[in-house]
Amino acid sequence: MSLSVVISTHNRSKSLARTLASVRSLADELIVVDSGSTDDTVTVAQKYTPHVYSKPNNLMLNVNKNFGFTKATSEWILNLDDDEEVTDELAKEIRTRLRSVSSDISGFWIPRKNIIFGRWIQHGLWWPDRQLRLFRRGKGSFPQKHVHEYIAVTGPTATLLSPYIHHNYDSIAQYLEKMQVIYIENEVQKYVNAKYRVTWPDAIRFPVSDFLKIYFAQSGYKDGLHGLVLSILQSFYSFIIFAKLWERERFPEQNMPLSSVLKEFDRSGGEVAYWKITSKMTNTTNPVLKVWYKLLRRYGRSI
Repeated sequence: MSLSVVISTHNRSKSLARTLASVRSLADELIVVDSGSTDDTVTVAQKYTPHVYSKPNNLMLNVNKNFGFTKATSEWILNLDDDEEVTDELAKEIRTRLRSVSSDISGFWIPRKNIIFGRWIQHGLWWPDRQLRLFRRGKGSFPQKHVHEYIAVTGPTATLLSPYIHHNYDSIAQYLEKMQVIYIENEVQKYVNAKYRVTWPDAIRFPVSDFLKIYFAQSGYKDGLHGLVLSILQSFYSFIIFAKLWERERFPEQNMPLSSVLKEFDRSGGEVAYWKITSKMTNTTNPVLKVWYKLLRRYGRSI
């Protein structure tokens, strides 16, 4: 089975070299789509492959990725970003699976190992973070509706065990830059398309809900200070989405007496208490305490 690796890039010459080197022995064909880089990204790409294409930079990143898929000639396509890396273990698994894959399988989900602020993040949004990146040519493409969407594949899929590495945010500045330049407006547009109109409680609910989901429900607390900081950053991200939606509506004033605001904080406090009890219940090995915490949670008491 032949394999084309398609990589899209923009001003990432250093990380692109690492990505290309990781798949040089795996790929039968390497395709790079450059989105208007102003550094030496194209020069780096040309050291690894003659198949380098230039397209205008598009904030809907998946447009140029889909273009790259149309240039592939192999039976299978592996899609990577310019900050990702295929491990030796994953390369071996891909070769093995493609040699014996059933004819009805159209794609494979692959776990993604996110390295954020110098550490592998093993909980929250970031693990196992499976992505559909390996698929039969002509059977998959991005819908081009959201930057975080999955490749849509026609037909059944399977899952690989070995992860690929995503060298995600290196710094707080990079996190904030990507949030502002790429992700926020795309997320806001999704709400606008759904005709969602914000109300003042959303200013509290958006960030509180995201923090509780990531830090408690998805066990972000198990990643220590990294998990706490990332949960807070994601809650800030959600608050900015609210603020941007409010801006789109031209900053309308809303009636919000103090008593209503305090009730909203009480409601959020109840959610915090619920997850506080749940986390204690989950982490205790004492069966008596587990029952006690279940009772406390059920009847809404705080501890």
